[in-house]
Amino acid sequence: RGFRARGADARYSLTVDFLDAARGATKRLTLPDGKTLDVNIPPGLKDGQVLRLKGQGLPGLGDGPTGDALIEVQVAPHPVFRREDDNVVVTLPVTMQEAILGAKIDVPTIDGPVFVTVPAGSQNGARLRLKGRGIAGGDQFVQLQVALPASDEPELAEFLKTWKPRRPQD
Repeated sequence: RGFRARGADARYSLTVDFLDAARGATKRLTLPDGKTLDVNIPPGLKDGQVLRLKGQGLPGLGDGPTGDALIEVQVAPHPVFRREDDNVVVTLPVTMQEAILGAKIDVPTIDGPVFVTVPAGSQNGARLRLKGRGIAGGDQFVQLQVALPASDEPELAEFLKTWKPRRPQD
């Protein structure tokens, strides 16, 4: 008589898309018993973070309160974006001409595409910073990957045979 015990916490796992974890979203989780839970994914959620839904666990004994649902969230990798702390990194292929002469290029961000100026003389691996375009106030970095022409370019090959750089590098 009068015995009360809090219900046990229930543990679940949920996989969310990279962009949902970065921007925030609501996801529906279907439990093994068919019951569903709406899970609020806060912006900036990190891989492996555990969310607590109070009162959504197993029922208590007697008049004891219900336990909590503990949801471990895995963030699925994205084909374009990579997370480094609160920063987002995008590896972006640019042509040799864009790297040497400079260009305005379209760059994907977690909030949609933006135009970025590639400075003339950019080196392979150079990082351009987009302030505040990351996760939770972080930045986005655009890492340039200079792509050589895929097809035969006889004019370029002929030019390189006769070209002598002013400052040779090894």
